[in-house]
Amino acid sequence: MTAALAPRGPDGEGLHLDAGAGLGHRRLAIIDLAGGRQPLYSEDRSVVAVVNGEIYNFVALRRELEAKGHRFATRTDSEVLVHGYEQWGERVLDRLEGMFALAVWEPAARSLLLARDRLGEKPLYWARLADGSLAFASELKALRLCAGFDDAVDVAALARYLVYEYLPAPLCIARGARKLEPGFRLRYTPGTEPAIARYWDLPLPPSGALSGRRCRDARRAVAELRAELARSVRERLVADVPLGVFLSGGIDSSTVAALAAQARGGDLDTFAIGFDDPTFDESHAARAVAQHLGSRHHERRVVAADMLTLLPRIGDLLDEPLGDSSIVPTHLLSRFARDRVAVALGGDGGDELFFGYPTFVAEQLARWSLDAAPAPLPRLLESVGRGLARRLPVSLRYFSPDFKLRQFMRGIGLRGARRHQAWLASLLPAEALATLAPEAATAVGADLYDTVDHRLAACRSRDGWDRLLYFYAKGYLADGVLTKVDRASMAVGLEVRAPFLDSRVVALACSVDPALRLRGLQTKYLLKRAVRDLLPASTVHRRKQGFAMPIGRWLRGELRPLLDERLEPGLLRRQGFFSAAQVRRLVDEHCAGAADHRKPLWTLLAFQSWWLSWRGA
Repeated sequence: MTAALAPRGPDGEGLHLDAGAGLGHRRLAIIDLAGGRQPLYSEDRSVVAVVNGEIYNFVALRRELEAKGHRFATRTDSEVLVHGYEQWGERVLDRLEGMFALAVWEPAARSLLLARDRLGEKPLYWARLADGSLAFASELKALRLCAGFDDAVDVAALARYLVYEYLPAPLCIARGARKLEPGFRLRYTPGTEPAIARYWDLPLPPSGALSGRRCRDARRAVAELRAELARSVRERLVADVPLGVFLSGGIDSSTVAALAAQARGGDLDTFAIGFDDPTFDESHAARAVAQHLGSRHHERRVVAADMLTLLPRIGDLLDEPLGDSSIVPTHLLSRFARDRVAVALGGDGGDELFFGYPTFVAEQLARWSLDAAPAPLPRLLESVGRGLARRLPVSLRYFSPDFKLRQFMRGIGLRGARRHQAWLASLLPAEALATLAPEAATAVGADLYDTVDHRLAACRSRDGWDRLLYFYAKGYLADGVLTKVDRASMAVGLEVRAPFLDSRVVALACSVDPALRLRGLQTKYLLKRAVRDLLPASTVHRRKQGFAMPIGRWLRGELRPLLDERLEPGLLRRQGFFSAAQVRRLVDEHCAGAADHRKPLWTLLAFQSWWLSWRGA
């Protein structure tokens, strides 16, 4: 199992075996290169632990624990876990600031604790095997090596993958496994059922407390945000290996790069990816920020040939299907950066916490034009919008007018998070069911948006904007964006850190009035004010652009043979998952220029690439 995870940890292997358990660890050496091997033990070896990730506040925790009499054997950040567990038990989780998946085993008590970080930066899968025992791992490929593991495709999970473009936790594509959700812990004693509980949640103010808990003072919020981001970046610059920053040219990564350059006195490497399609290419913006900061800037251009090389391996990278095509440039960027650094900081989380996505602007427009209007007006607008969407020519440019209008119209008739899920999706629930083979669709049954409602049921706030923040953080960020970054980077042994996901930054974002996140139609209002003196004005006011590829054009051209091969009707019929006729219609309409089906086709292609790898084809 540990050998299967070797790319995640190329610098060493450690094992603990006793009568009740086996713990394995693959090491990516970042702090205390000589002495930081795992598993880690308490002084009397009554506690043993393995950790994937980093604990950023380890220096302060170490001092506190040493003052209480604990003696450390290494300089590694992860050792605070075992001594902290001795001192505080499970409450140590409340004190850890970092990204982690961890396991703590107490041999005498025969008790296992599993836990995952607050926002879900690091993955943790678990399974009950045929003999009743429990197994866990950072990736499915390790669990699959266990005797008695059920690796058949879960069709209900597959249907949700088509809707969300990712597998929403705790669901897993393998029928026998589950994902531990972010901010959750699992307690297990052999012979009993696992006990799963939440130990942290987004600190949004509860209903009835909004007026007294909200910060509406922009000047104060700006000062606090700037200070917290600067501290978070400084803490994430601690490493005994070379370190750099992913730089897209957008405000999130540019903010991280600027604060990192400030903390390091300008001694900084930055890394960017470019594309041959100018509507998708952000490299010029990244170059401008790098020049402004004086960083050593490194650039790589992605072409369709890179896709043809990488796609046969994408199933190995993903471990589960993921419908986000930016997994490819993210992996290429990680591989490119790994030649020079072992750690990279990124801007993930800024869009979710501070309302940076175009969908938040669309939400504001929908509230103004549809939700509050008399009934006849929304129906009229819907009719006009649908008619215009049918008449606009199909364009494969980045975020073209026809794409924006068609996506917006998909959310008509829905509200809240369900509307946003429709805007984000490759396929609406009815379209997903039509894309499945009839037997598979029959086996699904339930409402495919049930995950949206289930997650929001735990949100304390009843404010609509807060609930959208909650929805994005728990789903799109945790299961989509962070899964993509983890798999793309760890496949080459690169650790990516996200300063925006520091718990104090998150708490600040949750505490401010939503109008400080989105002011009218201006996204990231608070963040832009907090960093406008650090960056060029063109960066601060630049239109949001996602890390996307010209996949629509490539699917009609260089990637067409691969599309035909992986979605070939005979193969689809043998698999039994998808309707061959429906998939062929999507392919034919897209390649003929009659429609833009880039999102559903990539979602299907990603699943096929995963499935062929999973089955060893």
